[in-house]
Amino acid sequence: MAARPDTARKVLLYWMDGLIAFIALLYLTLTYLYWRHGVIPLSQFAAAVAFQLGFYALFPFLLRETYDRPRPPSPKLLAAGACVLGALALLPHRELDGTPTWMEVGVLWLSAAALYLSARATAVLGVALIGLVTGWVSFLTGRFWAGVLLTETLSAAGLIFAMLSWRWLYRTIRDAHDGKEAKARLAVAEERLRFARDLHDLLGHSLSVISLKSELAAKLSTKDAARAEAEMAQVRHLSAAALSEVQVAVDGYRTLDLDDELAGVRAALEAAGTRCVVEVQADELSPAARTLLAWAVREGATNVLKHSTATRCAITIDGGVLEMRNDGLRESGSGSGPGNGLRGLSERLVTAGGSFSAGATDTGEFLLRAAVPA
Repeated sequence: MAARPDTARKVLLYWMDGLIAFIALLYLTLTYLYWRHGVIPLSQFAAAVAFQLGFYALFPFLLRETYDRPRPPSPKLLAAGACVLGALALLPHRELDGTPTWMEVGVLWLSAAALYLSARATAVLGVALIGLVTGWVSFLTGRFWAGVLLTETLSAAGLIFAMLSWRWLYRTIRDAHDGKEAKARLAVAEERLRFARDLHDLLGHSLSVISLKSELAAKLSTKDAARAEAEMAQVRHLSAAALSEVQVAVDGYRTLDLDDELAGVRAALEAAGTRCVVEVQADELSPAARTLLAWAVREGATNVLKHSTATRCAITIDGGVLEMRNDGLRESGSGSGPGNGLRGLSERLVTAGGSFSAGATDTGEFLLRAAVPA
């Protein structure tokens, strides 16, 4: 099943939350080592930890603010930047052997700022920040500036690319999902317009003529009774013809073709990421039975698309019996009753003399079974 936007959002954000938690643990441990080795006093250690915790606590909120839509820099971003500056000012100006550089915390803040800023603004801020970091680290530690510049540039570029890529991936999934829903709504709207146009074409002329002839018959009723009677006879004839045309139109609207429905359902399921296998032997069924099965296929597919996480759906029709199996049964919904669509389908089949059932199987699948009179 194709990823849904809410699921993709949670996966990406929780993954980044875990990454930030790991980085926080790494640098808090590094700060602790500074204190344990006597590099910084306890008060400086406590203050540096407080600033770092403030930054790491704000970071998840920075991610969530910009995932759904672009936003200008918020006070949270400025507060996080202040926490980073406070932590860097308090941490010692030399590194312990075998430990990562603590300047990466500033690069991490830059990657969060990139979610709020344009590409040009991010580039300007990145050049300024990396330049300051390079000069500061080189001056304080005596390291060659070119090596520091290369390290910080690669680190910043990698983190910014990762942040923007994860957000782009979520928005792509969301837009694709919204486009599919919009396409479905458009199809429904077009069908409504078509039906309204058909009714107008069928009834517009007939009702206009009926109205005119009724008015004429009313005027003639006191002058020429025979002609008025003839006009009313035509009104009755036109009314009966209009009623028949409406019934034909409604019957045609309510009648589904089984083969067309199976093809449409397979295309819809596979477009949603569900592999669909269809096996049908229905040549001997009556048109009414095929229509009932077509309704069952449509409702079953709707149920799969809306209420399951299926990756496979098998549709078999044999001797007037339809079975639809899918592997996307949701635990939270396994004990709930059928929805309105399945309930209406059950009533339709029972009224026609068939039977209907839907529910979980012993193998963990969801099975919809519908039987119709042959």
